[in-house]
Amino acid sequence: MLCEETSTPWRRLDSVVVHRNPWFEVRQDLALQPDGRSGTYSHVVAGGSVTVLAIDEQDRLAVTRQWIYTHAGTQWRLPGGGIDPSDSGALAAGRRELAEETGLRAVGWRRLGAITGADSFTNHVDHIFLATGLTMHERSPEPTEADLVVRWMPFTEVLDLVTSGEIAHAGSAFAVLRLAMSRARGCPFPTRSGR
Repeated sequence: MLCEETSTPWRRLDSVVVHRNPWFEVRQDLALQPDGRSGTYSHVVAGGSVTVLAIDEQDRLAVTRQWIYTHAGTQWRLPGGGIDPSDSGALAAGRRELAEETGLRAVGWRRLGAITGADSFTNHVDHIFLATGLTMHERSPEPTEADLVVRWMPFTEVLDLVTSGEIAHAGSAFAVLRLAMSRARGCPFPTRSGR
């Protein structure tokens, strides 16, 4: 049974953008807090992103490795990236990001869910998709992705990377664990086109 909401929600009284760039805004809000007092709440407003679990008929996943500037190191993660203003939505962004980073196109697409991180800090949402029925085409990575490498790994190996903490990217971990839980419950997602 889920707990019912018992607290008074926050209410925004005013909002000022203190920094803006093409990727996010930093806002400082005057807000009415649950205890009835007003206070300042600073947060980041960002567009959404996508993560794509691309799985082939041999049960292998397309996994990328790249230097992540904000974490000052290389990371394993599934293909993905930001939803651009030119994308018609999250699915279009998933198709574009998968093609750019890996060269893959997929016939089958299934939404696996969405995940939020650092909820008290940002509104960011990562939309997670399963891509099947894969065909290889030419990659077209962005200039910032010049160091991005793509590897095909068996699903079980990627699951081990998640459970050992070597894949720390939230969207990637969510996607892999979602597939693992589905399989454990006897409801495997389709991995072949036409299924």
